[in-house]
Amino acid sequence: MGDLFAAPEGPSGPRPLADRLRPRRLEDVVGQDHLLGPDGTLSRMLRTRTLGSLIFWGPPGTGKTTIARLLADATDLGFEQVSAIFTGVADLKKVFETARVRRLAGRGTLLFVDEIHRFNRAQQDSFLPVMEDGTITLVGATTENPSFELNAALLSRSHVMTFRSLDAEAIGKLLDRAESEEGRPLPLDAEARAVLIRMADGDGRSSLTLAEDVWRAAQPGEVFDAARLQDIVQRRAPIYDKGQDGHYNLISALHKSVRGSDPDAALYWFCRMLDGGEGPIYLARRLIRMAVEDIGLADPQALVQANAARDAYQMLGSPEGELALAQCVVYLATAPKSNGVYVAYKAAVRAAKANGSLLPPKHILNAPTKLMKAEGYGEGYAYDHDAPDGFSGQDYFPESMGRQTFYDPPERGFEREIRKRLDYWSRLRRERRRD
Repeated sequence: MGDLFAAPEGPSGPRPLADRLRPRRLEDVVGQDHLLGPDGTLSRMLRTRTLGSLIFWGPPGTGKTTIARLLADATDLGFEQVSAIFTGVADLKKVFETARVRRLAGRGTLLFVDEIHRFNRAQQDSFLPVMEDGTITLVGATTENPSFELNAALLSRSHVMTFRSLDAEAIGKLLDRAESEEGRPLPLDAEARAVLIRMADGDGRSSLTLAEDVWRAAQPGEVFDAARLQDIVQRRAPIYDKGQDGHYNLISALHKSVRGSDPDAALYWFCRMLDGGEGPIYLARRLIRMAVEDIGLADPQALVQANAARDAYQMLGSPEGELALAQCVVYLATAPKSNGVYVAYKAAVRAAKANGSLLPPKHILNAPTKLMKAEGYGEGYAYDHDAPDGFSGQDYFPESMGRQTFYDPPERGFEREIRKRLDYWSRLRRERRRD
């Protein structure tokens, strides 16, 4: 009995547009010129017709699987493909045995492992012996940062290739090919076509799927504008994994925009994270961190504002509470900046770890007993309230350390600094409006 779920055989079976347009030559791959252009990394390797093991790292729909297949053809290697989602160690052993038999016959094997980051550490280790003895040339594909998700031993034996999201020009080329394949233009006006390219979000496969949806929805002679297009295909969810690289990349962008005193960029990244489903309370916590790390005593109200924004969000909930967080983003971005306390804290921590359990100097120790007084506890202590200007200037550090300086107050007029930044952004906005 045939497999009810198997793909139809032969050219007459239905095939998605993305599969029909899958490149048959490396020259047909779009958007990865840094790898496949005349001076691209892969192009240089292919001139020798030999490959080492590779890790393809990049977002979905950028050609990782396609390029792996074409590399096998270009180097005359047998092609085997597995997915870490459906494959266990027993399945890998079968693939390795097939590769050994092929090697005895004089031909190598390129093993393509999709979603390789989903293998656990022990499963990743199983590749090492067959990589080292040349049984397989491993090409692993991952959407996650290999530095965090893959074994150091596996990475040391592989060359990481970074794939880039497809730009508008590359997506446009794919749509041109789709129209040629279908023998008809996409029923979109110019603005709607540009919107569809943006909807693809750098994913070539997604752009072709969206194009298929448009052709299915269009009536004879109908042409969609941008508004109608969005009604037809709906809006594709932003690429943003709250637990992985997207999360850390965007919070880094938000933090550095606040640190760089750019309220417009900070608001953009803040809204990008909200739009991607990030929890507002997480963002509130990060804003509190920014207030103490990058503003500190340059504007002590920054911490008050950040805590107040968090409390306001908890009181109002969504969607009203997000406005309080947005207000905090703008406040922090336009506030004067100082990392003096942050630097001082780290320096003090280093000193505490480096100097061990040193005792305080005796003159600042209490002496509640006669024995302690006889030992010199409290002797020579200067009561600061009795000193001129309330400052005695005595040394409070352990005697063996001597006087240390961790906190260096910045010498600048903060009101002048904040006004300078606000004037800069106001001037920049006026210039943008004139342009």
